[in-house]
Amino acid sequence: MELDVAILSRVQFAFTVSFHIIFPSITIGLATLIAIWEGLWLKTHNPYYLQLAKFWIKPFAITFGMGVVSGIVLSYEFGTNFSVFSELTGAVLGPLMAYEVLTAFFLEAGFLGVMLFGWQRVSPKMHYISTLVVTLGTWISAFWIIVANSWMHTPAGHIIVDGKFEVASWFDVIFNPSMPYRFTHMLTASFITATFVVAGVCACYLLKKQHQNMAKKGLSMCMWIALILTPLQAYIGDLHGLNVQEHQPIKLAAMEGIWPAEEKNVPLLLFALPDMEAEKNHAEIGIPNLGSLILTHSWDGAVQGLKSVPPEDRPNVPLVFWSFRVMVGIGFGMIGIALFALILRRKGALYSNKVFLFIVTLFTPTGVIAVLAGWYVVEIGRQPWLVQGLVRTIDVVSPLPPERVLFSLTLFVIIYTLLFGVYLYFMRKLIKKGPPSMEALEKQMIGMKAPGYALAWVKTLNKSEQGDK
Repeated sequence: MELDVAILSRVQFAFTVSFHIIFPSITIGLATLIAIWEGLWLKTHNPYYLQLAKFWIKPFAITFGMGVVSGIVLSYEFGTNFSVFSELTGAVLGPLMAYEVLTAFFLEAGFLGVMLFGWQRVSPKMHYISTLVVTLGTWISAFWIIVANSWMHTPAGHIIVDGKFEVASWFDVIFNPSMPYRFTHMLTASFITATFVVAGVCACYLLKKQHQNMAKKGLSMCMWIALILTPLQAYIGDLHGLNVQEHQPIKLAAMEGIWPAEEKNVPLLLFALPDMEAEKNHAEIGIPNLGSLILTHSWDGAVQGLKSVPPEDRPNVPLVFWSFRVMVGIGFGMIGIALFALILRRKGALYSNKVFLFIVTLFTPTGVIAVLAGWYVVEIGRQPWLVQGLVRTIDVVSPLPPERVLFSLTLFVIIYTLLFGVYLYFMRKLIKKGPPSMEALEKQMIGMKAPGYALAWVKTLNKSEQGDK
């Protein structure tokens, strides 16, 4: 069988970027949660907030390191596997990638050490500022990456000179039509992902009757956050879908399994088996007209379908169709859990209902799965274009021997599998060990080596003793 270098290069990039996105989707949200906990600790002097922050800062550090290591590879793959693409779009995408390094990465690198190791070496305010800066760095990093990726989906602010892209307006490049929706959607997804990771671990502790005070505090906060963010994410997703319909209608048609060149009274398909050869769906189960209502906000609105373009201009419909449903299905499941938590909270059974705690534990990795499914929708749905409507993926692949690409792909699979195994081993070890005890925190915070936190802790203990008297 003859190897196709284009397919191998696409599979390699898809594999490496899928592996990478796991870690930023956790660290962006986890850094934000740690900043919230540390801020609440400084405000209230409640030791359980400090316990949460100090416990989760170690998983954050490991996950952050994995994200950095796996992310560096992607930049090189632009040059090794898609060198023609780098040559054509380097004037646009090159500076955007540099901005991410110069702003976000330098902020994170400069203050990460203080955040991780400065608890007893700097004042509490300085440490908190470092945590905020690292958190801001993760947000800025996501911003520039989404800007670059969004420009590839909805290119704007450029001119083409001698077949190469040049910038006409940086404002239009950065704030291209899809960027605000995609950045907001991704940032919220990261918050939700980290929220359910923390909630799942806390629920597991409660099921095992371990570290219960900290677990109750963490689970309660996460369920309040989920109650706010999961419906908000659904609303943002609706706005994003309307933007996709305007700028990438074929992607939307693949997401919804719409085949006619134009279709009115579009049903919302709950289940279908798209057939690209027959250009139709099998075994459809749908709700009449609801698709039109969601996509056009009109009961009988018309939507452009896949047959409006030649077959070579269509993405892999089954992959896009089912990835979208995995993402949406998990999203609705999370909304259901948040509402279930609200009901249990009012009944005083949030921490004791074993069915609820078991479900939350099962949902620990689902945020990551939803993020991966969402990126598959986005990236596969854009195909066969690398820059929507302007540059085809097949035309910008590096002229490499397919055997070399297969060799590097095999190495990536082996090494990344081993790395992920090591990552899961240490994460399991940290979770099994649990948070630092109150006694350990007290010993660590009181003394000449911890002047900042010692004062706050002593004040808390004094108030407690006076209350007992």
